[in-house]
Amino acid sequence: MIVVDVETTGLDLRKHSIVSIGAVNFSNPENQFYQECRIWDGAEVSQEALEVNGFSEKEVRDPNKKTLEEVIKGFFGWVEKLQEKTLAGQDPSFDKGFLKASAERYGIGWALGHRTVDLHSICHFHHLKRGIAPPSKEGRTALNLDKILNYVGLPDEPKPHNALTGAKVEAEAFSRFVFGKPLLEEFKKFPIPDHLL
Repeated sequence: MIVVDVETTGLDLRKHSIVSIGAVNFSNPENQFYQECRIWDGAEVSQEALEVNGFSEKEVRDPNKKTLEEVIKGFFGWVEKLQEKTLAGQDPSFDKGFLKASAERYGIGWALGHRTVDLHSICHFHHLKRGIAPPSKEGRTALNLDKILNYVGLPDEPKPHNALTGAKVEAEAFSRFVFGKPLLEEFKKFPIPDHLL
């Protein structure tokens, strides 16, 4: 599977744009993709989104950066060489939506599967399996990425968000849930919690 994370200028895939894509090939985690781009002409920019991803408005409009079209084509070129093309992540429906909208914008065929693998669901059901109520707030799940990372023995995701860092910590969390062992060298210093062994 492809563990992917995108950073965007907002939450609406019709109005906002991707600014960076990070991805990890789960079966060969040293094979990673990361590129940044300028937004498509006319895309809206939410200051809240920029606070999350750390980009400035000047950076996301920088004419010297690759275009979104170039980055999307680069991503799908990277994907084309992979055997397994199922997307995975903390919120893969969000990432998939922006990737698909961007591919359609530039007439690029969709090379990825329809189904996705969701880290949130795996963590939610792991809590239930242990007889522990998953964290909730106002009757809804409160399992955000930092809580999931802490559950698998990792520190909070560094802020501001970075697409490749996000993809890497998510891939690491998947490995700890599925195999009970680290995936990437940089996370080996963080012990696997007993409840995952």
